[in-house]
Amino acid sequence: MVSTSRATDGPGARRWGVLLVLCGAIFLEGIDVAMLNVALPSIRSDLGMSTGELQWVMSAYVLGYGGFMLLGGRAADLFGRRRMFVLWLAVFLLFSGLGGLATDGWTLVLARFVTGVAAAFMTPAGLSVITTGFAEGPERDRALLVYSGTAAGGFTVGLVAGGLLAAVHWRWVFFAPVLLAALILAAAVVCVPRDARPDGPVRRVDLAGALTVTAALVLIVLGVERAAHAPAAVTAGTLLAGLAFLAAFVLIERRVPEPLVRLGILRDGTLVRANLAALLFSGGFFGFQFLVVLYLQELRGWSTLQTSLAMLVVGIDAVLSPTLTPRLAGRFGNARVITGGLLLAALAYGLFLPVRADWTYAAMFPGLLLLGLAFSLAYGPLTITATDGVAEEEQGLAGGLLYTAFQFGAALGLSAVTAVAAAATGAGTTAGRLDGYRAGLLVPFAAALLAAAVSVLGGRSRRAAASPATTGEPTAKAEASRV
Repeated sequence: MVSTSRATDGPGARRWGVLLVLCGAIFLEGIDVAMLNVALPSIRSDLGMSTGELQWVMSAYVLGYGGFMLLGGRAADLFGRRRMFVLWLAVFLLFSGLGGLATDGWTLVLARFVTGVAAAFMTPAGLSVITTGFAEGPERDRALLVYSGTAAGGFTVGLVAGGLLAAVHWRWVFFAPVLLAALILAAAVVCVPRDARPDGPVRRVDLAGALTVTAALVLIVLGVERAAHAPAAVTAGTLLAGLAFLAAFVLIERRVPEPLVRLGILRDGTLVRANLAALLFSGGFFGFQFLVVLYLQELRGWSTLQTSLAMLVVGIDAVLSPTLTPRLAGRFGNARVITGGLLLAALAYGLFLPVRADWTYAAMFPGLLLLGLAFSLAYGPLTITATDGVAEEEQGLAGGLLYTAFQFGAALGLSAVTAVAAAATGAGTTAGRLDGYRAGLLVPFAAALLAAAVSVLGGRSRRAAASPATTGEPTAKAEASRV
């Protein structure tokens, strides 16, 4: 049994200092993803990669991230949150730098996969330090909104920095985060307190569960990505193999004494709905970014810096997440705020559906601005919901489930928009490529609408369950504390 004493007990200043270090790590993860996103066309040109291969530079990271996230979350619970955070931050630092040395596409893909695995152990460990270090309620919610706002800030800075660095050479997109990671690592060693030693026998890690769930995610994403250019039998076989591994994972989790995922946690309907909404929202968000970057740089001929500056408005969530979102959540409840964010995302994607080759930036601006607002409303409250009410000894698992949903959704979204766009693209003319982009944009649009439907249905079921007649607790209070 792990001691339940809070990992960041002590004066408030010390706890917020630890939060600052953890925010530095999630900021690092945000800039890493954003800088790579705007550098993709330069990487494709230098390494001679096709569109399908190019999306694997992003997908390899999110698959490593999502595929090992459950193992990372469980390892944080079993072996110590500080130990996992510090160790895997060092691995993240190393392979982020090695990615910049890649001389061919698949070497880069492999480096990105290992970097994603490192993030899979580092991120849930950091999140669980916060959720066990701050009391559940307004204090923890505030900390989580600051944390999510910092992640958004990393994405914003990464957009600009990525454009500037890629203008010099795309390899600097990988080299630049190394110094920041080294500083955060040094601060973490000094500031993040040690965990209490676990009592009882040595805990075991469910490696069989980790390998089967990772295989399932990889095969499902591969099947979706290859749907547009592989025989139907191959696609069906790949997807069925992925589902078979998923079934094997469930069987393993039911039988092993110390499962990677205690299946009983999935009986929490609120947690499941939050993770499903996160998966769909992330898929739409990443798929949309991928298409817009290709549209701006390869069809419109914009530079990496121009693309970065064009996308910068999406980073408005870095300002709104810690300022506006807490007020809205306090007044209307997390459920309504999340639903509003998801509907705004659908509207943002919908505004891009009629995209043309001669669009001015003024035509793009409303959709990009709405997407930034949508992210600020959805991301932080989803993080709160997915960890709210979960026992302290399973906070790593709850964080792992959430980030698995985010990353698996991102990989699926990237694969789906790539497959749909490739299938709809005509001849290599501007009109043919526009047809592909428009078709691909339907994927994030549909994903956001489906996520909003999940959120709305979940809100209705919670209102019915939390009615004063059955619980004696005011519905508004119950809804404000859950998503």
